[in-house]
Amino acid sequence: MPDIVTPLPMLALVALAAYALGAIPFGVVLARLMGLGDLREIGSGNTGATNVMRTGNKLAGALTFLLDAGKGAVAVLAAWAIFGVDGAQIAGLAAFLGHLYPVYLRFQGGKGVATFLGVTLAIAWPVGLLTCATWIATFKLSRYSSLSALVACGFSSIYAALLGHMPVVALLVVMKIFVFYRHRDNIRRLINRTEPRFRKTR
Repeated sequence: MPDIVTPLPMLALVALAAYALGAIPFGVVLARLMGLGDLREIGSGNTGATNVMRTGNKLAGALTFLLDAGKGAVAVLAAWAIFGVDGAQIAGLAAFLGHLYPVYLRFQGGKGVATFLGVTLAIAWPVGLLTCATWIATFKLSRYSSLSALVACGFSSIYAALLGHMPVVALLVVMKIFVFYRHRDNIRRLINRTEPRFRKTR
């Protein structure tokens, strides 16, 4: 973790603002705007990009991913510009938790992968690029979205340590613990070989 130099009351405000941004359920909003129905009643009921893709609308899925990643990145970059590295890390974690537990949806949110990637890209872009590349490579080999997320997020803190981004290692470890927890049902299905794969489409 970086040295805490920003006054704690200011960090609390940063956390609150970042949480409010991270809690915006873009998947739910886009699904309604594009006539896809209530996302919480579709597929897994998850509010993230993967479940939006299950509606068959690739554009909605892509937009959800970009917006969910973007809110994490914006929170980090805005806090970094105003308060420095300590504020950026607090903002990144708060936005990530906002996505997982959004007050607007009674704390029932997504699994955090897109927001995790957005935060990682903003706070240490080389680590973020490697993490994204790991997701893509794992998905191409396995066609499992959940496995790709687990492998990519799992390696993120290792990449940070190897590349010398030690101040962000603790943040990435905390976030990936939440990602693994939110994927606990997927992990069981992967072990039991009942996890659905994404089919290749033309």
